[in-house]
Amino acid sequence: MKSATRVWVLAALVFVTMGDWASNGRAAETSSELLLRDDEIARIIRHGPWPPPRRVDASNRVSGNMSAAELGELLFFDPRLSANRQIACSTCHDPKLGWTDGKARAGGLERLDRNTQSLFNVSGNRWFGLDGRNDTLWAHSIGPMLDSREMGATPDLVAKILREDQILNELYQTAFGVSANDRDPLDLLVDAAKSLAAFQETITTGRTSFDIFRDALEREDYKAANDYPESAQRGAALFVGRGRCNLCHIGARFTNDEFDDAGVPYFTGPGGVDPGRFEGIRQLRASPYNLLGRHNDSPENASGWATAQVAQTHRTFGQFKVPSLRQLVQTAPYMHDGSLKTLQEVVDHYSNIDLDRIHSDATPLLAPLNLTEQERADLVEFLKSLSTPVEAD
Repeated sequence: MKSATRVWVLAALVFVTMGDWASNGRAAETSSELLLRDDEIARIIRHGPWPPPRRVDASNRVSGNMSAAELGELLFFDPRLSANRQIACSTCHDPKLGWTDGKARAGGLERLDRNTQSLFNVSGNRWFGLDGRNDTLWAHSIGPMLDSREMGATPDLVAKILREDQILNELYQTAFGVSANDRDPLDLLVDAAKSLAAFQETITTGRTSFDIFRDALEREDYKAANDYPESAQRGAALFVGRGRCNLCHIGARFTNDEFDDAGVPYFTGPGGVDPGRFEGIRQLRASPYNLLGRHNDSPENASGWATAQVAQTHRTFGQFKVPSLRQLVQTAPYMHDGSLKTLQEVVDHYSNIDLDRIHSDATPLLAPLNLTEQERADLVEFLKSLSTPVEAD
């Protein structure tokens, strides 16, 4: 049985007897300053493995279809899908900017109230949008096209492009088994969104230094684990320990896919308020594209039970989606309103969080951490380790 006492995770191994190894579960080592308890190691191991198994969306009949993904990629970068023929999906979701836009708040035809979410690993989401207004990736792809503030398109405009562009029409027929000329505009809009979703499903992140560390801990290879920087190790221990960050940022994707109030003001300007999840639930239930509707390609396998059960309550006002922390070095600025520019500012926010800003009905998970300067630096280094290196242009 492994010891429950603290053990050294160090850079150099010392000789131990076989009896010591059996009783302690790992070798005693002597050159690092970091101490990890068994329970901390167990919590770290729960954040993996990565990558997860490929996930196919049963509600989208072209999920995983490469022809649909190719069609979706062309549509994603096509500004003809906007009313002014100048705005594409990639305008706000730029692959060079971590599939976001680097701005505090998004803007299409008009400036919006929220930060642009990255598309990294988006196929793993349970809810979509900062307010969870959609229950599938394909339904969430419809919103920006039709929103008068974003792209301002119509079903007729989308249908016209799919019918008249020979390359798009051929790809559509390969993916869906029918000519775009034989489908009505609304169905073509939904199919375009399902193709966009098939493409977005391919936007995934690779393994990181954290994943290598985590896997080494799981197989009890503590020599290999010591290649992970000491500062990041201390940050990991803080993340799963006193910081309790793992209560919301759990699992391999570092998110519980739910919603909470992080103490960030939800005012959008003078007299303006962003209701967050509260309004998102209303839009989800009212949407003709949710899993309860006719556009769900596999209702028996992808039921909308969660959509049917979710309800507006007072506590959901001002709540926003808990984001994944993977590849976050590329997705600044942070929070739903883009108000925090750096990871250091994010850590400072949680270290000194103002509880008076948290909605009174929210679950009391947060409390000021009062981190030291070293602890803040360690936590930032850990967060950075959840990203793969960014290649230079």
